[in-house]
Amino acid sequence: MPEEIIRSLTVDGLRYGYRLLPRDPAADGASVTEPVLVIGGALQGMYGWPQMDDHLGPVADVVTADLPGMGSADPLPPGPSAPVLRAAVTGIIDDLGASRINLFGFSYGAAIAFDWAQHAPGRVARLVLGGVPTHVGRDRRSHWRRATRALAEGDMEGFAALAADALMCLDPDRPVHRRELARRFVRRSFLHALAHSEHAADSLRRALADRPDFSGGLSGVPALVFAGEHDTVTSPERQREFAGTIEGSRFLTLPEADHWVVLERSDEVAALVTRFFTDRPLEPVTARLPNQVRAGSPAPR
Repeated sequence: MPEEIIRSLTVDGLRYGYRLLPRDPAADGASVTEPVLVIGGALQGMYGWPQMDDHLGPVADVVTADLPGMGSADPLPPGPSAPVLRAAVTGIIDDLGASRINLFGFSYGAAIAFDWAQHAPGRVARLVLGGVPTHVGRDRRSHWRRATRALAEGDMEGFAALAADALMCLDPDRPVHRRELARRFVRRSFLHALAHSEHAADSLRRALADRPDFSGGLSGVPALVFAGEHDTVTSPERQREFAGTIEGSRFLTLPEADHWVVLERSDEVAALVTRFFTDRPLEPVTARLPNQVRAGSPAPR
């Protein structure tokens, strides 16, 4: 297995960085594809994607990042964050020397990935977006406001519990694969971030409060959008509507999963992403899932 490479960059005076895991040249018979840049939520920086390393490592260089406001990077200044994050992504791709990349964005990271793809479609070989927060309901926002108040009062445990629960489906009548395991992991992740990063609280507040722009559509980029069938942050129906604004895109719902589908169905998500980025059929993965999955149907337009 090749050794990872850590690179430090700056954008608008802000320090940030990325991690490059070069493709394993010993992988035999694998379909090689362009480098893959993975962008996750506020807590999913450069070390949050081991399952992607395992699945994508044989077919592509895998790139993960601490963008401004995430992980060890500098915090974002007040004001609109999209232009700074767009420039930060461009900095990574230019530093790689890549003319085109595969781009994967999840949750908060889906907004960053979609925005970059809109501004540089010719440099995106393929695009995958998951857990896309196109519309966050009043009940979720109310839950997050309570979490923010707990954080302001110094109640770290209360914040972690409230924030994690706001991102999950806790309805016992709606089955979620590995729900309690994912719930404990998300809570611990919030607590770890608050304890080990001096600007984690500001980053989390921004991620929970931002209303990213998913309008404008996209064409000329092969795209896959996926959601957990019990996503309570943004319903699968709304995510499917968003997918319909991307010309020729495919849409999937993954069964027995909520917004944290990348934890609850980690191997399945990584396998789907890998197959899509190497232009292989998705059906060998979807066939192993329960029957509720919508197996890669074109999104409505």
